[in-house]
Amino acid sequence: MLELRNVTKTVGAAEHIRDVSLTLQHGSLNVLLGPTLSGKTSLMRLMAGLDVPTSGSVLFDGKDVTGMPVQKRNVAMVYQQFINYPAMTVYENIASPLRVAGTEQAKVDKEVRNAAALLKLTPYLDRTPLSLSGGQQQRTALARAIVKNASLVLLDEPLANLDYKLREELRAELPKIFAASGTIFVYATTEPHEALLLGGNTATLCEGKITQFGPTIEVFRKPVDLVTARTFADPPLNTIVLAKKGADFLLEGGVKLPVPAELIGIADASYTIGFQPHHLSLERPNVAAVPVRAKVTITEITGSESFIHLDFADARWVMLTHGIRDFEPDDEVEVFIDPRHIMVFDEHGRAVAAPKLAA
Repeated sequence: MLELRNVTKTVGAAEHIRDVSLTLQHGSLNVLLGPTLSGKTSLMRLMAGLDVPTSGSVLFDGKDVTGMPVQKRNVAMVYQQFINYPAMTVYENIASPLRVAGTEQAKVDKEVRNAAALLKLTPYLDRTPLSLSGGQQQRTALARAIVKNASLVLLDEPLANLDYKLREELRAELPKIFAASGTIFVYATTEPHEALLLGGNTATLCEGKITQFGPTIEVFRKPVDLVTARTFADPPLNTIVLAKKGADFLLEGGVKLPVPAELIGIADASYTIGFQPHHLSLERPNVAAVPVRAKVTITEITGSESFIHLDFADARWVMLTHGIRDFEPDDEVEVFIDPRHIMVFDEHGRAVAAPKLAA
């Protein structure tokens, strides 16, 4: 078990990590999700022992390893910018952690060839890394992490340089490999859909602070605050500030959006509502959906889907819809908001919970 207790890391006047407490179990897959410069790599470096926290402590299986250098820990780390030994063959690059551990040759050969087969590197085992493509070099670094059989494996956006098909295959295979070994597996990404595909647990980061940690699907569906909801949305989360009056939120033009049944008892006040781009639609999804008129600013067609950017009142929204939708700028369209899928946040950006009933 890896524990971070009130860990903070400052560099000069800059606070890279702020008071992070986190517990990761053996055999678990854990995603660090956040935009560039949110603190993902800094947090991984503290987990690995590459950096020492300014305050707080790091424990592994109950032992304080805060000041222990990375060389004395059973850790493997793979960066987006891969690192290999240029003078060694691919085979020897993959085998290097096993050689250091004094593993017998028969086992070295078996482990190397198994990892190479998984990562489609078998034809390249006799080559040196500099003769390979960038994607093949990245796969070599991944294979080395796999054979090391480390207690903690840290992958910092490791699939970014791979082609789409291989990336999808590895997203499915990597969690199985590391979970079967009892390894603590930590994977950093900027992409919400990648976190959802990997599953496991997700920690959302913003400005060096973890905003929420839990089962990935739960963090996605029930963010504790607006920052987390925005971190876990791509395209960006649609939001608008509304007043609640009675059983409705009041939209521009006298349109009323029903308050979710479980929140009907919250106080009449100003709230921010949020909803994902795929929960805004051109066709009415159900009888409860509410129509509004919005103006198209731009349409992006990706082939099977279209992203339609919209202006409504003072809000800018994005709608994700299936098929080709070729709207022109300034076209007015009717779109539907499904109240079943809205998230409600108070003036401080905290998710609004159902009011407690009097005893």
